[in-house]
Amino acid sequence: MQRRSFVQAASVWVALGGAASAQAQQRSNIVELTGDVLLNGRRLLPGQTIQSGDGITTGPNSNLIFVLGDSSFQVRQNSRLVVERGASPSVVSGLRLLTGAVIGVWGKGTLRRIATPTVTLGIRGTGTYTEVFPEQGFRSYFCNCYGTVEVGAGTDKVLSQSDYHQSFWAEPVAKNGQFLFPAKAINHTDEELEALAGLVKQRTNWQILGKKGLWNGRGYMEDEPDKQHPAEVQAK
Repeated sequence: MQRRSFVQAASVWVALGGAASAQAQQRSNIVELTGDVLLNGRRLLPGQTIQSGDGITTGPNSNLIFVLGDSSFQVRQNSRLVVERGASPSVVSGLRLLTGAVIGVWGKGTLRRIATPTVTLGIRGTGTYTEVFPEQGFRSYFCNCYGTVEVGAGTDKVLSQSDYHQSFWAEPVAKNGQFLFPAKAINHTDEELEALAGLVKQRTNWQILGKKGLWNGRGYMEDEPDKQHPAEVQAK
């Protein structure tokens, strides 16, 4: 139900003119707000504006979608993150996710970063899903939904190039000397990425190509056994 509500809210936002219209009319950049959400320690209200440098905490059964500059984000329940300051309050240089989950569609060009307790991600114009599991020692899950991402965890560093959901586990402690491992695609949907992309006048890779790949976390449009997952290559 929450995900269907998000797609509907995104459609309304676009119909109202999107981010450019909101800025011109000095409207809030919040697309949807449900449940209890704190902004810099105080309850977030629907008419407020989120800026880079702000800290966000979401409570149980809460959901937050907002647009900042050329990027859009959905913050899931029980999350805690900092929107890192860019060149101005309306420019985000990255996210520092301490716990919980966030989906992001990032504008092309400038290198931005996502950091969790166990993984660092360098991104340029991609769609991403990131989740931190504190009950598992802050083990992190990351999906490069489409685009190119530099992925680093511990001593492991790989380049992820994905057309359709290339997923990783980043372990807090090395297993057989390795921190990064292949993962399945979990806990997010194509529809969420498409709606977020629409908020900033983008399209996902599969929308541009007119086809979808396999929902297996390997990142390819076709089942290509000759192409290994980057974490498998790292293990060799």
